[in-house]
Amino acid sequence: MREQQAPKGGKSRAVVMMGIFAKHNFYANGFTPYELRTTLEDLGPTYVKIGQIMSSRTDLLPKAYCLELEKLRSNVKPLAAETVRAVIEQESGRTIDEIYSEFRDEPLGSASIAQAHFGILKDGTKVVTKVQRPGIADMMKEDFVLLKKFAGMVGKSSEDEENGEPLDLVGILAELEKVTREELDFRVEAEHTRLFRKLCIEDDAVVSCPRIIDELTTERMLTMTFVDGYSLSHKERLEQDGYDRVEIGKALVNNYLHQVMDAGFFHGDPHQGNIMVCDGVPYWIDFGMVGRLSEANISAIQNLIFALVQEDVEALTNAALAIGTVKGKLNKTRLMEDLEGIASRYMSATNLKEIDVGKLMTELTDLLSTHHIAVSAEYTMMIRSLVTMEGVIEVLCPELDLFDFLQEKLIARAKDSFDVKEKLASSMESVAATAARTIKLPGLAADVLRNLVKGRTKITVEAAGYEEPFRIFIDVIKNVMLVVVACVLYSGSCRLCSTTMAPMVDDIPLFALIGFAVSIALGIYALRKLIKAAGKK
Repeated sequence: MREQQAPKGGKSRAVVMMGIFAKHNFYANGFTPYELRTTLEDLGPTYVKIGQIMSSRTDLLPKAYCLELEKLRSNVKPLAAETVRAVIEQESGRTIDEIYSEFRDEPLGSASIAQAHFGILKDGTKVVTKVQRPGIADMMKEDFVLLKKFAGMVGKSSEDEENGEPLDLVGILAELEKVTREELDFRVEAEHTRLFRKLCIEDDAVVSCPRIIDELTTERMLTMTFVDGYSLSHKERLEQDGYDRVEIGKALVNNYLHQVMDAGFFHGDPHQGNIMVCDGVPYWIDFGMVGRLSEANISAIQNLIFALVQEDVEALTNAALAIGTVKGKLNKTRLMEDLEGIASRYMSATNLKEIDVGKLMTELTDLLSTHHIAVSAEYTMMIRSLVTMEGVIEVLCPELDLFDFLQEKLIARAKDSFDVKEKLASSMESVAATAARTIKLPGLAADVLRNLVKGRTKITVEAAGYEEPFRIFIDVIKNVMLVVVACVLYSGSCRLCSTTMAPMVDDIPLFALIGFAVSIALGIYALRKLIKAAGKK
């Protein structure tokens, strides 16, 4: 990717963007995967960041586009060494020689927003200093202004083809802008790292993470201790160095579940590149994206998993509703039927090790979406993180089963939270309350009967999920009643024929003839309706 600087000479960002679109001539050829990737690179870091996010959305883009967009994660041109040094000196107020005994101009890595360099401080501490690209914050701010204006014009006319509901493009961009704004302030990532160490690292000899160097951390510069190791993706090297992959995998899974189920603070992007191994100890790095869960969130997840394991459809439905918000008309009966299908399909397996936890949770959230239940951002990030973590373990040590660890963690958590005295007291209170209500039942029953007799009570019955069959049933009843009326009218007309009621038409009373005609017409009409209703069943 070309190094991007803020626009100069008063040339507006909108004009620059139109020039880039014209250069790639997408109007004539459309966006091939290659053209899409190179266009995003030329548009700059905002669009590179969006492309990186979209590279994992195979549900939205064809696989060929996703594969091409993955190149945006590594194909980034590094900043010049003098630019990096200038930013460090400006942010710290000191020269490079005053800070470091050694500073390497060759970057450890270069990304769309920043790049990292190795250094050794005067006290001998090995560190990594991440430096933000100059002008990037202003450029991304202007890009989002233009994007939101565009979204405001087309958002109302854009619809989700699956659900037929308007897409909130402005809201989506606002959320993306919020995340990006936090990434641009390195003090946020520094605080995430400190909090992660405090809440999630129990023993540095088992799992660890870097420490922040506070005096060398600002909005545009982040300095942390150097992890002298290599990425978890180097599976063969782990074996060559004599490390036990399974033990490393167990340590990572146990720590990850501790993050989610105990701390309520977890790594939001736990892919292989964000896990280093140093002296056989896995290190979490890069805390630009983290997730948070409240105790209520964690309990809802726990209830969801327990309900799945027990195949308790009612409990599963309640747990599913607890993790989401109903955005449209809910057919609870159909939701329960669909959830029962998921539970039976996954939990009836003879070997629980075959269960794909990530696939299960993804399918569950997709199902809720089809029922107009929006899963909150906290759960969405947790599920995405869980899917990523499961993929890491599958590559590192496929013999480990994440579902087994998850079950053990949930059982241990349930035992820890079970207070016998509290449960007993709660049960006694429930019994007492029930007894008090029971005493009042005869009086309440008498009141209900009295109101029914006086016509003061109205009973409403709702048949959720059976509205259409119920409507057909009501129509059938109406038409059967019409047939009965037609028969009665016909019978009455026959009786009139035995009388001499005037006026007479050919010795038949006129009212009898009229009765015959109306009863026959009414009977034919009602019978046709009944035949039509029978065809719909």
